Amino acid sequence: MDYFAGIDIGSTTIKIVLTDSEDRIIGQHCQPTGCHFHKNTLAAFEGLLAREKIARKEVAYIFSTGYGRKLFKEADESISEISANAMGANKAAEKFGKVKTIINIGGQDLKVIGLDEDGHVKNFTMNDKCAAGTGRFLEMTARNLEMDVAELGACHKQAKGVPLTINSTCTVFAESEIISLLANGNGKEELVAGIHYSIARRISRLAKRVGIEDMVFFDGGPALNEGLIEALETELMHKIVVPEFPQMTTALGAALIARETFYYLEDVANG
Repeated sequence: MDYFAGIDIGSTTIKIVLTDSEDRIIGQHCQPTGCHFHKNTLAAFEGLLAREKIARKEVAYIFSTGYGRKLFKEADESISEISANAMGANKAAEKFGKVKTIINIGGQDLKVIGLDEDGHVKNFTMNDKCAAGTGRFLEMTARNLEMDVAELGACHKQAKGVPLTINSTCTVFAESEIISLLANGNGKEELVAGIHYSIARRISRLAKRVGIEDMVFFDGGPALNEGLIEALETELMHKIVVPEFPQMTTALGAALIARETFYYLEDVANG
C-alpha cells in the first residue's frame, strides 16, 4: 500500500494529512508551528507516522505547502497553498456539491478563491499585508477579552444588543479601539459580534473582486467560529459550507496532489 503526505506549514500551525492510494484519509495532525519550522514539522510528521504505524519508506510522495513550504527539505515537491486549497476543498465538499468560491482565513492572511466548473482556480485575491481579519487578529481579540479564541463563537451568539462598530482595519489600531470600547462599559458579547462583522465586511470587499458564486466553502482554523460564519452569511448573503476539519483542507489537497504526481511520474517512467 502506498501512502501520501500533504504538509501545510503555516505561520501559526502545522497541518499534516496522510492518504492512501484511494484518496482515503489515514491520519491527520495539527499543532502550533513554533519558532523552529523544520524541526517541529519533521517531529510532527514522524510522530504521525508512528501513531499510524506507517514506516517512512511506505510514504511514496510528499508535497509541502503553506508559508514555510520551502523549509521542509524532506518533501519531494512543494506547491502554493492556493492550488492545494482548491484541490482539498473539492474533496472535502464532495457531500455538499460543487465548490465555486473558497474563503480561507489563515494565521496571517485571508484569501478568496474562485473556481471554474472543473474545480480549477480561475482567479483569487488575498490580503497578506496586514493581519486584520486573520487568525492572529482573532487571537488578539480573545487575549484582550481574557478568553480562549475557541470561546468567541459562543460569545457572539450571546449578544443581545446591536453589534458594536469596529472602524479600524489595522490590527494595532483595532486593539486600541477594542480596549477603549471595553473601558467605556460595552458588553463583551456585542464587541465580539462587532469584530466578527468587521472581519466579514473585509472579506466581502475582497470577495467582490473575485465574484461570489455558490457553493461558498469556508476553511482555515477560524471556520470553526460559528459567530464568524453567521456574520459572513449575513454580509455575503450566501449560505456558507464548512467541512468537518476546516483547518486541514490545504494539507489534504497537498496529499491528493502528491498521489496524482506520483502515479503520473510512474506512468511516464513506464512508458
